[in-house]
Amino acid sequence: MAGVLQRFERRLEGVVTNAFAWAFRSAVQPVEIASALQHEMDGNAQILSRTRVLVPNDFTVELSQADYARLSPYGGTLSGELTQLVDEHIREQGYTPAGHINIGLVLNEELRTGRFHVSSSTNASVTPVSGQRMTETAVSKADVVLEVNGMRHPLPPPGVTIGRGSDADLRIDDPGISRKHARITVDAHKTSNVSVKDLGSTNGVILDGRRVGQAPLVDGSRLQLGNTLIVLHVTSQNIAQDEE
Repeated sequence: MAGVLQRFERRLEGVVTNAFAWAFRSAVQPVEIASALQHEMDGNAQILSRTRVLVPNDFTVELSQADYARLSPYGGTLSGELTQLVDEHIREQGYTPAGHINIGLVLNEELRTGRFHVSSSTNASVTPVSGQRMTETAVSKADVVLEVNGMRHPLPPPGVTIGRGSDADLRIDDPGISRKHARITVDAHKTSNVSVKDLGSTNGVILDGRRVGQAPLVDGSRLQLGNTLIVLHVTSQNIAQDEE
């Protein structure tokens, strides 16, 4: 760990201007943030198998008003160097990140100068169904919608196969998801009829906290596939039309 931090400090010294160096005389030092990011990864590592240990990929660094004012103008450079440090730590420890590394600096007015807070989450990248329109209009008109990591994807009949492999309809780059993990089916004659089926995945399908092999879904159903949460949305308008 010490070697990674030392390389981080040397790189940072090589890119700073006088103004940049002045900014880093704030109470919070970049090396402190770097160390906290490493501890955040180590503390949230999840063992997936003997050869794979999953770590978060999305990090938020909360800063006080004074520290944020000094550091935020150089956020792009600092985030880039911190991202490289995280990548090096991942390689040295043999970790598997949940997806592309993202580090953001945000303001927290409740923090005192010199205090900061690092939090993390696992957000796998999602590749929409081929040919599917992802506009707000297309989503709003869809009978059934899947919400994955905050992004909404229309779910037309007959449904989609979800997995990590390139042949999955809805691809989620989550190491905890199998290449073909699950199938969500939508009834073409009654779109409020939605169900999920486990396709023999390694980590299973968790529906509202319970592992299932095959089960019906309703509006608000919460599916956990690997480390990714998927929420089903069925509009009341279309349910009413189906029942008429």
